[in-house]
Amino acid sequence: MTVPIGKDPISFDLDRSRPMPLGEQISGAIRAAILDKRLAPGSRLPSWQDLATQLGVSRGTVKGAYERLADEALVVSAGAAGTRVSATPPRRAKASTVISEQPYSGLLPAFYSTPLPFQMGVPAQDAFPAKIWARHRTRAVRADAMASVGQIDPRGHPELRTQIASYLAIARGLQCDPDQVILTAGYRNGLAMVIRALALGGSKVWIEEPGYPFTKKGLELDGMELIPVPVDGEGIDVERGIRACKDAPLVVVTPGQQAPTGAAMSPSRRAALLGWAARSGAWIIEDDYLSELQLSGRAMPALASEPGGDRVIHIGSFGKTMSPALGLGFVIAPLELVGRLWEVATYLQPAPNTTTQLALAGFIADGHYLRHLRHMKALYSERRDALRKRLGDRITVEAMSGLAVMVKLPPTINDVALVRSVVPQGIAPMPLSIWWSDRAKMAPGLLLGVTNLRPKIVDAACATLEAAIASSN
Repeated sequence: MTVPIGKDPISFDLDRSRPMPLGEQISGAIRAAILDKRLAPGSRLPSWQDLATQLGVSRGTVKGAYERLADEALVVSAGAAGTRVSATPPRRAKASTVISEQPYSGLLPAFYSTPLPFQMGVPAQDAFPAKIWARHRTRAVRADAMASVGQIDPRGHPELRTQIASYLAIARGLQCDPDQVILTAGYRNGLAMVIRALALGGSKVWIEEPGYPFTKKGLELDGMELIPVPVDGEGIDVERGIRACKDAPLVVVTPGQQAPTGAAMSPSRRAALLGWAARSGAWIIEDDYLSELQLSGRAMPALASEPGGDRVIHIGSFGKTMSPALGLGFVIAPLELVGRLWEVATYLQPAPNTTTQLALAGFIADGHYLRHLRHMKALYSERRDALRKRLGDRITVEAMSGLAVMVKLPPTINDVALVRSVVPQGIAPMPLSIWWSDRAKMAPGLLLGVTNLRPKIVDAACATLEAAIASSN
């Protein structure tokens, strides 16, 4: 549909079957017209009531689109005088000759954008306990404002470190003192802290094959030599790792739910890994990336809670259980490393944002965090099962992988190219091939995150994916 605005009509190709909300489609059409100078500065837009009538959408949808454009300084509201294009709207950024492409360009939605269907690593946006969190956040702001200004513990506020220690003892079977808890800005920040503390730059490190791409790249940036060790239904194959490099001083594993296969490390493999670390003096980094969010039964205890766990550095985060916007995670330091990690926190990586720490401490102390996890497990199980049912026999499901469904693709399909083609269409699966180090062994596939796959958009998201796969053959 075209609507006359300014000198030229603006085309609004609204498609209710697309996963992208109608409000974003409307604001996108107007934004493009402004930036392309098809709408001149000062041009008056229709009232949001009139445009809603012409487009056949709710007035709130258009109002939200206008507000989004106003936030971007593209339009200004003048009350009774209406909404107009800004007199000096921002120009399109020119292609930079200095800044290179972001890592994994085209495979992920834009920074700070609304999470898309199938996107991994982002909790359900529609189930975040916003009111309860806002209450604790307000309380924390008041407490932080009234607190006397003094030296801030770089390890993090003692209230939150105490709550994390208590939570881990209950939920993950991990007994630790609050002084062993060091707060970070998330998993990757915790990984960087540990690598600095161990001072193993240039050393060899076992990594899971397939394994988390960001971990592998982070280790490579620190100059470490990656030793891919195969993963099967019992987790990392310790014997294969020993044969490949028995003297490696470090291994990074996801024992609770292996990423991306979803396999839990078996008791025999856990014992073998801990035994090898004790004999060789190696350190084990345990990436507990999904914490309690084991959808099939009770989550296994943390590897650091096992006998021999004094060689394990446990890294956790609230990014996937609460929100990445919190920017909070933690490292549980073995007693031998407490002093060294405290040094790194003091001089290089102090804990972030005291107000958020206090809010989260209260949220956990009042029991909201455990209740939230129970609710999320039930919700994600429903969404995963709904996706599995909708896929049916159309797309081959290889495994239920944590909070995602792993699907196979025909060997002729380039999964990276496929994902780059569908992100602009409003869905964001992750290509499986980038999780492999050995390109000769990888097979094309996709990881379909279930967390934000609301019932109303499952059919449209799957239809978009099926069409993309069919056109890629």
